[in-house]
Amino acid sequence: MQEHSKMDNPIIEETSSVARTECPEPYRLTRLSFAALLFLMTALPTISRAQTLEKAKPSGSDPVPKPAVSAILGAFDKYEVVGMPEAHGSKDLDDFILSLIRNPTFSEKVNDIAVECGNSLYQPVLDRYIAGEDVPFTEVRKVWRNTTQAMCGTSEFFEQFFPLVRAINQKLTPGKRLRVLAGDPPIDWDQVKSFQDRSKFVDRDASIASVMEKEVLSKHRKALMLFGTFHLMHGQGEEWAVSIYEKDYPNVTFIIDDLLMFDAGVPALPISPFASWLVPSIALAKGTWLGALGLDHFSPPPMMIDQDCKISIGFDKKSLQRPMADLVDAFLYLGPQDLALWEKMPGDIALDVDYRTELRRREILSGFPGEQESDQEIMNDAENPVVSVPKPPDPKLMVQDCLDRKSRSNKPQ
Repeated sequence: MQEHSKMDNPIIEETSSVARTECPEPYRLTRLSFAALLFLMTALPTISRAQTLEKAKPSGSDPVPKPAVSAILGAFDKYEVVGMPEAHGSKDLDDFILSLIRNPTFSEKVNDIAVECGNSLYQPVLDRYIAGEDVPFTEVRKVWRNTTQAMCGTSEFFEQFFPLVRAINQKLTPGKRLRVLAGDPPIDWDQVKSFQDRSKFVDRDASIASVMEKEVLSKHRKALMLFGTFHLMHGQGEEWAVSIYEKDYPNVTFIIDDLLMFDAGVPALPISPFASWLVPSIALAKGTWLGALGLDHFSPPPMMIDQDCKISIGFDKKSLQRPMADLVDAFLYLGPQDLALWEKMPGDIALDVDYRTELRRREILSGFPGEQESDQEIMNDAENPVVSVPKPPDPKLMVQDCLDRKSRSNKPQ
């Protein structure tokens, strides 16, 4: 999922990200979007979580899973936009999306694919590439390598996604060809030399909403939105992209969340509530016990530390303290959690020292002066492709580390 809250300070805003959001350290593989849980998970009593789940079930009917691809394609008959998460470390999710867009029916129902990992500065280049024109790959890859989010530049998914859409278009008549829309702000990293330069491109959701309104909704086109779930949620006012454009375009968007982190870190129940579900499958949220659960069952409550080294835990926004059925419309199940896989960093990124150095520069300008991941650490990560949930951090250690860093920064140079 995506950003927890918007704040005036972009450093605090981005370091407050929830699980499945942008990774604050640029070289930790896309899988570390999940490993952000190291900073976010709270040690909730496992019995309490299991009891809460049991109590919530009677409040609604059992979800009815249906084959995922046909369910998504069918949603376009009723909605103009279908939104779902992507490219935040889950190989299973990304593989599913690639299979979805390969389906011959997809291009018959959909006009556009809007993506989080796309710098809108390069939309003309992207249009030419996706249309099949002769565009050097080194030019078009700037679309996803030069966004505001480091995780986009190390994403295996997007290195496959853009060429795949281009190849699909070669088999379609011009009127049926897909267009890919870049949703990220038009940042030119060659011109970004300071924190102040970088801070001009913090409001990503306004950029996403603007692209959707201008290129999709006002033209009555059909679009698949591929963004972290927090960008997609209903009922968030001016906070996130879909909620922004829903003021003028209500009831046209169908939002899907995945179940990868459902009750993550809690010992598994004797029988998974999804054991009999098809793989992959989708179930509607409204009226079900699953939709009646709160957000903390789907994304571990964030543990945040502010500039004064004070820790807060939980989703403090009232708009998030609602049943999931108010925030999303359906859930995507891709199989047992203990068999889920991380994405690996593409070899061309791991070997591209200049680009990794540039990513390091960008993250420092964004306020994340973490350590650069070594080649050995990249290799070690590649040897462990199965998803695992890290243990929550020690709040006392977090506070002490924060105080130590503040003390060092305040010392005269």
